[in-house]
Amino acid sequence: MKYYLIVGEASGDLHASNLMQGIKNSDPDAEFRFFGGDLMADKGGTLVKHYRSMSFMGFWEVLVNLKQVAKNLKFCKNDIVQFNPDAVILVDYPGFNLRIAKFAKQLGLKVFYYISPKVWAWKSSRVKAIKKYVDRLLIIFPFEIEYFKQRGVDAVYCGNPLVDTLDSTKNPEFRKQNSLGEKPIVAVLAGSRAQEIKHNLLVMISMASKLTDYQLVIAGAPSLDMAIYQPYISGTDVKIVFEQTQELLKHSVAAMVTSGTATLEAALFNVPEVVCYRGSLVSVLIAALVVKVKFISLVNLIMDREVVTELIQFKLNEENLYRELANILPGSSGREAMLKSFAELRDKLGKPGASQRFADVIVSTLKQLNTQ
Repeated sequence: MKYYLIVGEASGDLHASNLMQGIKNSDPDAEFRFFGGDLMADKGGTLVKHYRSMSFMGFWEVLVNLKQVAKNLKFCKNDIVQFNPDAVILVDYPGFNLRIAKFAKQLGLKVFYYISPKVWAWKSSRVKAIKKYVDRLLIIFPFEIEYFKQRGVDAVYCGNPLVDTLDSTKNPEFRKQNSLGEKPIVAVLAGSRAQEIKHNLLVMISMASKLTDYQLVIAGAPSLDMAIYQPYISGTDVKIVFEQTQELLKHSVAAMVTSGTATLEAALFNVPEVVCYRGSLVSVLIAALVVKVKFISLVNLIMDREVVTELIQFKLNEENLYRELANILPGSSGREAMLKSFAELRDKLGKPGASQRFADVIVSTLKQLNTQ
């Protein structure tokens, strides 16, 4: 069968690539065409547009790029018509993908939504669109089960696919290959978009002058190049590695992480963390009015309590960040409590194999729908 996938960011590329492998296992004749990234391209099929050209973050950033978003939508719709897939699989990226869901459903195509829009955080009105235009909603957080059930959506939960991406084996040559010293590493995960780097990285790397017994290493985002980071790290001892985020976490004793999938990834690697997030003032002011959740990090949302400290906007400064980091470094009082909570978190997310289980649901549902 033919599958058209749409992804708008790096984490979606990762999860969609694993889903594609699962689909290939269940449907050896699967043919893929997609808006996505390099990891998806490695699985085969045709990469139509890279997510790097579509990644706009924040209310204000999206607003000023509306013309480009409209062009991408028009191009995508035309491409779907020409490909005529058996299924359209939408991965997160709701502002774009819910429009495509409506379009695809009106064409009579089968629509799957993998990794639900975060309607429990804001824009709960999108639940109506999901009910109307999505044939199967595939969710990845356990707390979403009851949320969607209460709203009449029969969502499918098969575990969290991030668990499938984890490899605890350390590369013994990691430090040598990246010219890193012997000091313990504090990882810096400052986001996957240029806007996140602009707003967050400077205060994060300011810790280098305070944590003199440690070395700071930035996880370079695959969607960005060195030129984005150079103005911030020039003249410092802070190092950067690309395409090695998991390996960096495995070698780190602590981390500073912007909100997003990375907060969960660090926790699953058992790396105590401080969540750091600043955005443009306009975007943050709008978010304060519409966002309905108590936390911004996935760790705290899943656990429904503050496990990791969140330093948001004006709370993110050198004094606060140093205090919270010092509390989770080896030998510090808050470290063991956080690690204990991380163990509970892993139990909540379930066993590996979620990507294949979700793929099986898609393929079996398609077969069932096609026989009706």
